[in-house]
Amino acid sequence: MAEQKKKSTDAGAQPAKQQQQAVTWNTAALHSSYANFCNANSTREEVVLNFGVNKTWDRTRGPLEIELNHRIVMSPFAGKRLAELLNNLMREYESRYGALPEK
Repeated sequence: MAEQKKKSTDAGAQPAKQQQQAVTWNTAALHSSYANFCNANSTREEVVLNFGVNKTWDRTRGPLEIELNHRIVMSPFAGKRLAELLNNLMREYESRYGALPEK
């Protein structure tokens, strides 16, 4: 796989007073995965996100089987930035494609 680099401006991680800093995205080791399940928990020092795939399509039979594939551990500060990023992303998505149902 050829190494790909993309340049972007990372304004979300910088305080408003500072100038925007250019970011180079190195995607040489990037792997894509599908997840239709996520859960999260936290301690005082870290936020933990678990991603996986729900393989139980017939929910009337037995317990759900979730195959966990990835665990992301981050500081609470990074977790808060991620929450803000996801909220902004979903606002953009819904303004473009329409509101998603709550549940």
